[in-house]
Amino acid sequence: MRHRSRLAGATLQAPFNSNSAFFASMLVAAVLIAPQAAQAAKWNATAGAQSGDRGRQAWAFLPNELWIHAGDSIFWSVASDDTHTVSFLTASQLRPTIGHDSDVITPDGPSFDGSSFVNSGELTFGQTYTVKFPAAGNFKLSCLAHLYMNGTIHVLKPSDALPYDQAFYDHQATDERNHLLSEAGHRVDNERHDRVIAGTGEIVANGGGFQTGAAVRFFPETRTVHVGETVEWTNIDPMTPHTVTFGLNDSPGQRGVNASLDSDGALHAIVGLPTDNVSSGGLGALPADRAVGGNPGLPLTFKDLMQWPLPVTVKDVNQRFRVTFTHPGIYNYRCVFHDNLGMLGRVIVLEATK
Repeated sequence: MRHRSRLAGATLQAPFNSNSAFFASMLVAAVLIAPQAAQAAKWNATAGAQSGDRGRQAWAFLPNELWIHAGDSIFWSVASDDTHTVSFLTASQLRPTIGHDSDVITPDGPSFDGSSFVNSGELTFGQTYTVKFPAAGNFKLSCLAHLYMNGTIHVLKPSDALPYDQAFYDHQATDERNHLLSEAGHRVDNERHDRVIAGTGEIVANGGGFQTGAAVRFFPETRTVHVGETVEWTNIDPMTPHTVTFGLNDSPGQRGVNASLDSDGALHAIVGLPTDNVSSGGLGALPADRAVGGNPGLPLTFKDLMQWPLPVTVKDVNQRFRVTFTHPGIYNYRCVFHDNLGMLGRVIVLEATK
């Protein structure tokens, strides 16, 4: 305080000096135009989207590629009744399987710099999650509930210019959402009277990663057959498994009565009553062949060369499911993974024609 008072008094008592006035004015100007420390920004994005009837789902981060500054954060809001996670794995970490996507949950608002696992756990419609990025780098964003739902966050130094603003990301998210929801379900080609398509969809790729559009419906939702006839379900979605589950069974793996494999590898069940607990188990596209992964110079092992044989066994994923109905009635069924989204169907079985 004494120092400031002495300076102030000296200024008042000193004779006018042009140099002093010049430097004083420069000091004032410097204070006015000195750059302020950049304030951290909060960016908005979306996880998932759906149609009004929930039958079409966009399993995607919208958008799935953003450029931000170190110190910024991203606020994700979930816009789907299906569950999603906002997850960032470390470089050496193995991806948790879907059943374990919520084993480790990081409370809302963590920081991620690549050194430790960040995971929102399962979120659904209306829930939100925010992550802060304190250090520059390029980080992969994943949904642990959906394999082909990921993205990239580019975190730049504060001195670097950002290529896009929030308005651009909002517009891009809307375009991507509309495309995924409009395309889902367009691949249905169902001319056989005894066939049902159990879900369809598409996977698209861009510079940020993968996005998936899915139609979580049975096409058609109602089939009419006669006693002794067989209905076949096929899942033509490239990623998403579904079940065909009759009765009160909530376990996707419980296949029920009289289930066996046909010669072409499809699981085949005999159903006599609407209350029979019968399920296809996981119904979906067969996994791709495993690549040879041996170390150079070392002999290959059986595991390196192992492929997925056909026909598959009952405990593996099947692509088709058949049911032969032995008594008349109305047989309601559902996908136990997506019945909350309205994936329901029924088979009306009439008396055999004479």
